[in-house]
Amino acid sequence: MTFETDRLILRPWVEEDAEDLYEVAKHPDVGPIAGWPEHRSVENSREVIREILSAEGTYAVVLKSSNKPVGSVGLTFGEASTLNLPDKEAEIGYWIGVPYWGQGLIPEAVNTLLYYGFEMLELDKIWCGYFDGNIKSKRVQEKCGFKYHHTKENFYWALMDDIRTEHVTCLTRDEWLEEQ
Repeated sequence: MTFETDRLILRPWVEEDAEDLYEVAKHPDVGPIAGWPEHRSVENSREVIREILSAEGTYAVVLKSSNKPVGSVGLTFGEASTLNLPDKEAEIGYWIGVPYWGQGLIPEAVNTLLYYGFEMLELDKIWCGYFDGNIKSKRVQEKCGFKYHHTKENFYWALMDDIRTEHVTCLTRDEWLEEQ
């Protein structure tokens, strides 16, 4: 499935995206704050596409102006979520490369998947979260209508082999409909 907005195309990742992915995912300010290690090579990016980003519900955030992926957004359902959710709920995750920060691109992508999740999939609730210190991610969630739910403190995060605190937010279908 592919989605289109004014400035973006959200489409599945393909292995041919590896070089473009590496260019944005190698920056140390992108992955670690989002919970994954910075990419080490084009081949590492290709492996991440094959093993992680090719999952159903995960999309490359592609700029229409350049036709290049600059980030990622995705919905994770049920037990595949880090929150182990019921069937009518999903978790949304996202990130974008440093040169594209502050342009409203990720809220545009997130709002597209909120529409898809609530209108087309008829989900009851969509969850999101951000690690302590990730103010940019917190701001995206606020802009998109997510409300604070709870904080998970001092838990082990295997991808980074460290201890994290995560602030969890959510948005119900009814809350989302009120804002439309």
